[in-house]
Amino acid sequence: MQKLKEANLYRSELIAVSGKLVERYNKSLVKLGFSETKLTAFHIDGIGWSPEIAEEKSNIGYLNNGEANPHGIIISPLQKGKPVYLPYHTFDRDIMKFVFKIHGEKIKNITRDCAICLDFDQGIDAFYEPLDVLKYKTVNIHFHLINNLLNVQKEQRQLVDKFNEGTNFIDESLQAALLSSAKEHGDLRNRDLDLHELQFTTDSFYTRAFGGVYVLRDFITTIVVFEDEKWHKESISNTSFEGLIYHVSQPQLMDKLRDHLIIECDLDAVVKTKRYERIKKFEMASYLKKTQHPINNILNDPILYKSYLNKLDIEARKKVMSVERYLEKLATSNQYKIADIVDEKLYEALHKPHSSLDVKHQDLIWMLLINISAKDVLFWYWYDKRAFYKAFETWDDAFKDWAIETISDNI
Repeated sequence: MQKLKEANLYRSELIAVSGKLVERYNKSLVKLGFSETKLTAFHIDGIGWSPEIAEEKSNIGYLNNGEANPHGIIISPLQKGKPVYLPYHTFDRDIMKFVFKIHGEKIKNITRDCAICLDFDQGIDAFYEPLDVLKYKTVNIHFHLINNLLNVQKEQRQLVDKFNEGTNFIDESLQAALLSSAKEHGDLRNRDLDLHELQFTTDSFYTRAFGGVYVLRDFITTIVVFEDEKWHKESISNTSFEGLIYHVSQPQLMDKLRDHLIIECDLDAVVKTKRYERIKKFEMASYLKKTQHPINNILNDPILYKSYLNKLDIEARKKVMSVERYLEKLATSNQYKIADIVDEKLYEALHKPHSSLDVKHQDLIWMLLINISAKDVLFWYWYDKRAFYKAFETWDDAFKDWAIETISDNI
């Protein structure tokens, strides 16, 4: 990952946590029912998740009390607008934007000396079967302050009211109580510490529950797509669900997404795009073995590219050039079918969200398409960083350089 870090492409916007903030973070963990971290310094993202703590606990979902009960921690106003690097749901980023939009000023005030625990309550105590994810509708966001600061504020106000009654100002025990509270918590009387509950309504989304599930419910009919074969098999036996259920690897899924105008692919248009060039080069690289030149040079130099293309065996060359071959043949006769000439995974990778989709749905569909066929390093990096990082570690150094250059040139 060092190459990605040097290029500022690996969790570059995390917030450093040390000193007093570590103590507040640990108090938040305990309040949420988790164990403290032993780390004295770490980093967090916009929702309060830390990669170092996840590694320490060997649990990337350490902020979850079961799959149905995710949480967040805010210890700094700097978390506003920061990425959520490993969202449990695709709407987590939108929830955090919503939280800071409504309560931003209060959060800035409160986090001067306190941390805020977030409880994302969708009214489900626990999941029992995969299709329970369909119960996600309204998420109630509850806020909890560490150190019971709201109760301390109430007590301070009561102490002051009592102090101002009659001759109570000479009561030394009352004076001591006021001073003690002020020294420990500061003067809380006039601070606005009330973070009222918020509600966030979900539509289509992805969740990492049950090995990864896409819920597409804003279209002709509800479509549920599973990444995990086990949970897919369990779900298709559910006779009460009236929607459609697929595994992400089923070819029928792409057909249905096209039929429902969720995705589209115009090969005449796509071959003229930079995205096609990235995908084609990725495909080419998959066939390059023990090359005389570094892979990044081959992919970037037109002369070298043509040279190595012609050195591939005929079947590999046909796959790399399958789209151009299909369009050339189609220009002379309409008897040819895409499936007969264009490589299936390459064709899947060339699809995009349908132009009629709302912007809020396009990102989700891009993520699903990348999950189905990941051949565009830029969109792979944008829409599924976790899988991209895992694949990146297996690549040749020169190919890593090409991927970094490609991503950096488009950010």
